[in-house]
Amino acid sequence: MKLKKITGFLLICLLLAGLLTGCSSKSSEDSLVILNYGKYLDPEAIEMFEEETGIKVEYEEYVTPENMYTKYRAGAIDYDLICTSDYMIEKLIQEDEVLEIDFDNLPLVENLDPVYFDFSKSFDPENKYSIPYFFGTVGILYNKDMVDESKVNSWNILWDEEYSGQIIMADSVRDSFMVALKLLGSSLNTTDEKILKQAQDMLIQQKPLVYSYLVDEAQDEMIGENAAMALVYSGEAGYALEFNDKLAFSVPEEGSNMWIDSWFIPKSAKHKENAEKFLNFLCREDISMMNFDYVYYATPNQKTKASLDPELQEDTTIFPPKETLDNCEVLKPLDDASTMKLSLLWKEVKAAD
Repeated sequence: MKLKKITGFLLICLLLAGLLTGCSSKSSEDSLVILNYGKYLDPEAIEMFEEETGIKVEYEEYVTPENMYTKYRAGAIDYDLICTSDYMIEKLIQEDEVLEIDFDNLPLVENLDPVYFDFSKSFDPENKYSIPYFFGTVGILYNKDMVDESKVNSWNILWDEEYSGQIIMADSVRDSFMVALKLLGSSLNTTDEKILKQAQDMLIQQKPLVYSYLVDEAQDEMIGENAAMALVYSGEAGYALEFNDKLAFSVPEEGSNMWIDSWFIPKSAKHKENAEKFLNFLCREDISMMNFDYVYYATPNQKTKASLDPELQEDTTIFPPKETLDNCEVLKPLDDASTMKLSLLWKEVKAAD
């Protein structure tokens, strides 16, 4: 009898648990878990999506693609949709961690200029896994009253002792190493340990001149005239120029990184259809314009760009000219050994006295 009572009790518990799980599962169908760069999507757009669809968005942010990769690979959260940089998407595609997008669910993708899908083939060869979101370059944002403009056409100015304590570098391993590698005449994707060590030596030599290593905060420091120059993404520069007319932007002649930040649906996705609804929503002209105004990076949405003032359409800081892009490289993913080696070299730079 005791065994039967226990079994009956357990059966009731299991039935209740099943009911509760069913309820939880049903409610979770109306949710979407997103991981994105910080300050990279207008919060009002998320509210609009929730109101229009009834889908509740859980939204998280990160700082660098490497941070994103660590968060995703930890497996603690089942992300449905992630935005990150080209080379990191390529890495995750290679690791079979990305789901194919059903483009039949994205009719508004026709608003995106096909040229940026062509660019995307460098990391998503068949355009099956990603949707371009913003693009641009990396260069030097500088204060015209504080810097000799004849020198900003070369990355060498970031080593000029005249500007000691007035230089902001990126708190990002690939971006900061890119500068030194370009000065060495090397590809920004090199894995040659001798060249990487030379680049590290240059960054350690530069460190006493550096005011700070920053990412999102660099534009605010430049707007506030707390530094003479900063290594930034073109979108950050475009935003800063709106608030301080003493600022200007240069992509040095040695070449730089041309990047595309794109959305993809990771293998962890539990709500793929909701993710595709959100992607289609982002391609809508009014939503694309909201995000452009919020982020100020170059948009691949041709309808949005056509709606901008002609002066803004021709702004070469936001929309880099062909000759600048032709002198740039796209970052490629590194293998695990090279990634670990580069991370160690960067830690040694940051730890150097």
